[in-house]
Amino acid sequence: MTVDHHDADLIVIGGGVLGAFHAYHALQRGLKVILLERHAAPQGATVRNFGQVVPSGLDQHWQQFGRQSLQIYNTIQAQFDISIRQQGSVYIASDAEELTLIEELHAINAANDYTSQLWTAAECRQRYPQLRSDYCGGGLFFPDELSVNPRMMVHRLHQFLAQQPGFNSHFQTPVCELASAAHGRVQATSTDGRRFTADKALVCCGSEFQMLFPQLFHASDLQAVKLQMLRLKPQSSMQLPGNILTGRSIRRYESFSQCPSWHEIQARQDADDFAAKWGIHILFKQEADGGIILGDSHEYAPASQIDTLDFDIRSDINQCFIDEGRQIFDLASWDIETSWYGVYCQTKNPAGIFTQTIDNHIHIVTGIGGKGMTSSAGFAKQHLEEIYND
Repeated sequence: MTVDHHDADLIVIGGGVLGAFHAYHALQRGLKVILLERHAAPQGATVRNFGQVVPSGLDQHWQQFGRQSLQIYNTIQAQFDISIRQQGSVYIASDAEELTLIEELHAINAANDYTSQLWTAAECRQRYPQLRSDYCGGGLFFPDELSVNPRMMVHRLHQFLAQQPGFNSHFQTPVCELASAAHGRVQATSTDGRRFTADKALVCCGSEFQMLFPQLFHASDLQAVKLQMLRLKPQSSMQLPGNILTGRSIRRYESFSQCPSWHEIQARQDADDFAAKWGIHILFKQEADGGIILGDSHEYAPASQIDTLDFDIRSDINQCFIDEGRQIFDLASWDIETSWYGVYCQTKNPAGIFTQTIDNHIHIVTGIGGKGMTSSAGFAKQHLEEIYND
């Protein structure tokens, strides 16, 4: 029996947002690319998130990649509908401490030439009439930021890639072996015996640590993060445009940790309340059909113990989302349509990413954490420049 054999310049293993954008930029370089995805379609963290593209939440290093990603998303959207909507992001402050932080971040943004606007409480409520006046003290708005449909975007991106010359994708193709081959090349073998050969391979495996190089991942500082979120039933009678981030996000996101007052404010926080225990902060994102994604929570486990993250959806966490959400918005309905969890991985320092090169030809990149939808497009471009020694 002859074994199927496929040849390219670059093999990308993993079809999530990080792998797909590495493939995109490789094609832009004129490379012949084979993308291998173990499922019939990506079903990991890439499709289980809010769909918020928010460079405003990242530290200065990663914000550069996020801002590049905004441009890349818009460039692709102009050619092919991947569900991009430019409706901006707003951080809503609920008290004097959070107002201080958004004012300080506004100044940092101005120094970095990243557009943001300080809004009064009245300006916030003009855009969002459902905002509770006893919650909103003001806001910080980022007009350039984007929203995507998380369950649609990467599938549309794959459709776009499939139209490009030099691209081949193989779904339902788990790779069980990846190793250097003859003549300085690398070979990937799938579980059904197909072989794929290229000059280089990129492993963008998300939180899949069992199939390839498990000892490497288990010995690393990578940790898995379980997030729970829910979706409220469609409410077509009202609109919540863009990405809505609230006081707990202001107190959590890396960008605000750069603010002069942040450490002092953090020291005063109650680390023992329910929301702190489960890493909860409250985000809202309305989809085109009127449904509202609400969440999320965070639970952590080392890469070597990823199985300790259970598969339960906790009703008390969902109730916390609803209870806190009611303090922020007066919605017509708080009926839950569905709830789910996702798992992403990150380095112990959430501002990092895990990269490793094996035999000069195999490049592992994962652990982008909660930054994936926002910064993968920009990061993948620079990562390829480093790999190809530009």
